[in-house]
Amino acid sequence: MADDSVKVLIVEDEVTIRNSLSAFMEDFGFDVSTAESAEEALKILEDTPHDAAIIDLRLTGMSGDMLIINAYKLQPLMRFVIHTGSSGFRLSKELKQIGLLPEHIFLKPQPDLEKLAQCVLDLVRQKA
Repeated sequence: MADDSVKVLIVEDEVTIRNSLSAFMEDFGFDVSTAESAEEALKILEDTPHDAAIIDLRLTGMSGDMLIINAYKLQPLMRFVIHTGSSGFRLSKELKQIGLLPEHIFLKPQPDLEKLAQCVLDLVRQKA
């Protein structure tokens, strides 16, 4: 279980996925914030530090990969996990430089959300 002082931002435009992911992560012990768009997420990050973010790639407006690049500029200590339905997604050079690895990509529907939560926790612990 996570320490409830670990702040996680979930960025997902599909409300049912966002709500179920948020509820699971809260039950796992994280302090969770949510956003339905990259633009909303960046506004949240301007005001509130977060330890990690779980980001969908296909968002209306700015894409999830561009969100990660912009969020990293705002909060360079933040860690990122991608939660996507895009099975063919490959990490760009920029995302690799930020520290994302193939094991930080989780495909929807994710049958075992505990693996995703554990990945977030491991990333935050590595940072500490």
